[in-house]
Amino acid sequence: MAIITLLTDSGDSDHYVAAIKAKILSTNPGLNIIDITHRIQPCDLAHAAFVLRGVFREFPKGTVHLVGIHATGNREDAAIALQVEDHYFVGADNGLFGLITEKPHQKLVELNLIPNTNTTFPEKDIFAAAAAKLASGVNITSLGKPIPTFKKMIDRQMKATKKQITGHVLRVDNFGNLITNITQEAFDILSKGKNYTIQFGGEKFRKIHTLYNQAEEGECFILFNGSGLLEIGIYKGNASELLGLNYDSVVNITFDD
Repeated sequence: MAIITLLTDSGDSDHYVAAIKAKILSTNPGLNIIDITHRIQPCDLAHAAFVLRGVFREFPKGTVHLVGIHATGNREDAAIALQVEDHYFVGADNGLFGLITEKPHQKLVELNLIPNTNTTFPEKDIFAAAAAKLASGVNITSLGKPIPTFKKMIDRQMKATKKQITGHVLRVDNFGNLITNITQEAFDILSKGKNYTIQFGGEKFRKIHTLYNQAEEGECFILFNGSGLLEIGIYKGNASELLGLNYDSVVNITFDD
């Protein structure tokens, strides 16, 4: 069964999400709709990209991802559909899609499904209609005119030398854990045969855990999570509050000579 995922900043207290689903199902009642989340803060492209980047590859190839974040966009933001990594994405060309993967797109079109795109509800009127058609097997090239590129925001990058990795907190999750942009791949390469010190907010640690519960209750744990990113937390506590760290806080790993 074809799958459409929904990621929006519409919340769950109004009719908006239901209206988007109704539009999809009115086109093809056999489609399977999966909610990623609708609790992204309004217009928070960074959080939305973090969530989408972390989950879209878990779905089967060919899945259609409808992204309704800052959907009305700026005046010049077109409605687009793209194929990348054998997945399809539909949403506003507001820079978010450039944050979910570094791989080049396979196909890209500017949507022109309805003649008058001056809508106050593009998630339903444009994105849902396009997503339903894609999931029903319609070729992406029939949904609009091909365009060469789309807007790409640039995320803060990890910096690495032979002596140090410098990263930043990308996300404070629901548990208060601090998820950074320091990758396990970079750490594994640079740490071979070396001792290291992990430093953040005045704290220093020399150990990386493999499981959350290897730390005692109230103690700090540091590990590489399922996404391969360095994560800092307090076991059964809120690391952001207790360590005084938030989005964009600096984390350093220094390697001994």
